[in-house]
Amino acid sequence: METITLILEKLDYLEQLIIANHKEILSVEELEKYTGFKKSYIYHLVHYSKIPYSKPNGNYLFFQKSEINEWLLKNKYLSDDQIQTKAREYVLKKKEF
Repeated sequence: METITLILEKLDYLEQLIIANHKEILSVEELEKYTGFKKSYIYHLVHYSKIPYSKPNGNYLFFQKSEINEWLLKNKYLSDDQIQTKAREYVLKKKEF
């Protein structure tokens, strides 16, 4: 019986994940599944205005997936190869002048 319950829980989780991946506007619960962040951390980010969100009528929180993706990729760190490529491009550009 425990195995069936576990399977049903996993199926429900997968269903919610699929739904979240096809939506542009996410709830807190969907954002939790989408990012892997805990609800408490999401509320922390909202409280300190660290994450883009909407709160129509002052009740529920909503998140636009494209804004979340952009926010998640902020402060990107380059790999050593990317840094070397940029350095070469910079030096070659300077030589042209």
